[in-house]
Amino acid sequence: MYKPFLSLIILSFLFSSCKKKQDPFEIGKQHLGLLTDSTQVKDLKDIYVNDSLVKFIGGDEFTGSQNNIEIFEKGGKKLLALTPKQALDSTSTIESIQILDPRFKTNKGITTLSTFKDISSTYKISKINNLINSIHIIINELNASFVIDKEELPANLRFNMDVKIEATHIPDDAKIKYFFLNWNMH
Repeated sequence: MYKPFLSLIILSFLFSSCKKKQDPFEIGKQHLGLLTDSTQVKDLKDIYVNDSLVKFIGGDEFTGSQNNIEIFEKGGKKLLALTPKQALDSTSTIESIQILDPRFKTNKGITTLSTFKDISSTYKISKINNLINSIHIIINELNASFVIDKEELPANLRFNMDVKIEATHIPDDAKIKYFFLNWNMH
């Protein structure tokens, strides 16, 4: 009677000890380290227990409905800027994350220090938007978007918002200005 029970305990211990520890800097389609697309704002203190959280709470019509949450290392380095789906709601999940620290990387090695060539040779580009001062590159496979400053483009493409920007127009060495995970894409 005790043998099956003892065997079950040993097996469960073996499986739990073999479990891979989550890399706190790994970026996936539905996670960023321990943060997932279903994490609620109230759980952030537990996930980032060794870091500092700074919440911006808007108080008037000029701030809109956003209340970003910034994550800083204890030493003061800014890691992430999170935007909840619902402002001022502790049960809200995270809508988007601006990745600021180059230690965060995808399983294919893309970071804030990557170039356009790194992105385009690693992921399928879903869409490119031509904005006033930048171009917005969307990668559905990762629920991510990258912003590249138009200063990185050839001069004839910088000022015309009517031009359809293609991947071939963007220089391989164009640097990422902003890197976002957008969990509202699905």
